[in-house]
Amino acid sequence: MGLGIFAENKTVDGLVASARDAAERGFGSFWTPQIFGLDAITALSIVASEVPDIELGTAVIPTYPRHPMTLAAQALTLQQISGGRFTLGIGLSHQIVIEAMLGMSYDKPVRHLREYLSILMPLAHGEGSDFAGETLTGKLALDIPAEPLPVLVAALGAQMLRVAGTRTEGTVTWMTGPDTVENHVGPALREAADAAGRPAPRIVSALPVCVTDDEAAAREFAGNAFAIYGHLPSYRAMLDREGAAGPADVAIVGDEKTVLAGIQRFFDAGATDFVAVPFSNQEATLDVVASLL
Repeated sequence: MGLGIFAENKTVDGLVASARDAAERGFGSFWTPQIFGLDAITALSIVASEVPDIELGTAVIPTYPRHPMTLAAQALTLQQISGGRFTLGIGLSHQIVIEAMLGMSYDKPVRHLREYLSILMPLAHGEGSDFAGETLTGKLALDIPAEPLPVLVAALGAQMLRVAGTRTEGTVTWMTGPDTVENHVGPALREAADAAGRPAPRIVSALPVCVTDDEAAAREFAGNAFAIYGHLPSYRAMLDREGAAGPADVAIVGDEKTVLAGIQRFFDAGATDFVAVPFSNQEATLDVVASLL
């Protein structure tokens, strides 16, 4: 049972402080995203030098803006700095970001992921890549001494889960409730891993968490803070599977007993890790989640 914390910050010093706090509380992992702020791998390289004995991960880095060779070189450099404590979480991002904001094609995203992993995975494990696809080519090797790099894919749909289970170490989910993890994510991922002869996959589930005596107010806050995820198609599909109207319905909110039971439900559903995203009342929330350790 792995417990982690998800955090982002506008400054590297702030991210280091958050990671140090997580490590001192006993959390096993510390995750940060790549959105429109700090470069996650650069920032985590500093964190790795300052904060020992905690796993570091990205959740997640979009694939389209970086060639898999570039991402592999950055990630293996961080893996070397961290002494093997880094897990690379990647994802497709969203059509509105890739096409409307970056002007890149989002055509056939599953094909893109397959081709991306065909280059990234051998490089991540210290091997050479000899691949030429329809949209990506990688015929090279990297000379970066480091431990093999675990890769997780933000996979939600059936095709993405098959690719993740067949080719990578597992998945990292967001805005995905426990019933969906138990009945959709886990079975599809494990079936693909079994068919490919791979070890049991890692399932890292992340959700907003808040310990509070005023559940209604906290859910209203969550509904506003995380509203965008109710409209992005991939997350909307997972919310629909869960029977949730929006992000506020899958957030883990309530008193200490309720929050602990909500987190335990994910482990019962087959998640290997739970990553808390504290919002509002953060200190009390961190204290309660850490009590599971």
